[in-house]
Amino acid sequence: MATAAAVVSALGAGAHAQDQFDKYTLKSPGGIAFSDFRGYEDWAVVSSARTDEVLKVIVANPAMIQAYKAGVPGNGKPFPEGSKIAKLQWSFKKSKEAPFVVDVPDAPTQAFLIEKDSKRFPKTGGWGYALFNHDVKTGKMAADPAPVDCGHTCHVAVKSKDYIFHPYQKR
Repeated sequence: MATAAAVVSALGAGAHAQDQFDKYTLKSPGGIAFSDFRGYEDWAVVSSARTDEVLKVIVANPAMIQAYKAGVPGNGKPFPEGSKIAKLQWSFKKSKEAPFVVDVPDAPTQAFLIEKDSKRFPKTGGWGYALFNHDVKTGKMAADPAPVDCGHTCHVAVKSKDYIFHPYQKR
């Protein structure tokens, strides 16, 4: 988990200064504004994951972390309105400094944002989804105009967990 926290910190520190401000003007085609996730860099880590292509760190806002700690979704209750979770992704490389083999973040690739608002998103279990892609060359993020990287279609597989894949990892 400490590594995951360092990765989240690296996203904020590694992004270009201009990008830190420009991304907050972005809005997804589904209506989710990046500015609604302001401060995500300091949210608590829920989980981390690695695929063959990317490192992922999943963070959540305080309302969602409190719900996780209260047993949601395992206790059969849904996450509260206003819950927000972000899956942050990076390409990775082998560390040149560590005395052992370890993958570390390289360039940010995507931010996948999910927000619980049953009034705005009644057809998708109360959750809204947005995908923002990071352009490594310019250091800027852009809303994905037609996200094909999951969204509600993927999350139906975990409907019994209030549409959220990652459990809150034990510390």
